Amino acid sequence: MTSDTAMRTIHLLRAVTLQTNMLAADFARANALNTTDVHALIGLLDRERSGLQATPGWLAEHLAVNSASTTALVDRLVRRGLVTRSRDHVDRRRVVLVVTPAARDLGESFFEPVFNRISDAANAYSADEMDIVDRFLVDVASALR
Repeated sequence: MTSDTAMRTIHLLRAVTLQTNMLAADFARANALNTTDVHALIGLLDRERSGLQATPGWLAEHLAVNSASTTALVDRLVRRGLVTRSRDHVDRRRVVLVVTPAARDLGESFFEPVFNRISDAANAYSADEMDIVDRFLVDVASALR
């Protein structure tokens, strides 16, 4: 049975998720993108920040879409100047997807104020408290996989 405290936390997480989804939808609408395009850009940016290369195969798996859908998605992002395709320097058969500076700028212009507000909220907590929050969020993300 789920405790009242756990249920309160679940409802708060749901509210944060809903608000995040609404922000992503606003971003998509403002930039004539669809939701999958936004999810792809977020995934590609996260992958880049992790220092890892992204391939069409990785993107298909990340978004749980088939290869034909991935090709159409990447084509849209390339046409918009948000992503480039290039050959891997080690294995020339392998295609690597790279987010362009224009895509980074687009995302930052929209989401930076949001990130600043979240950072301001986080700064109200001690490092030890934030370690607990971080651990909890990692556990929640893991539980949802």
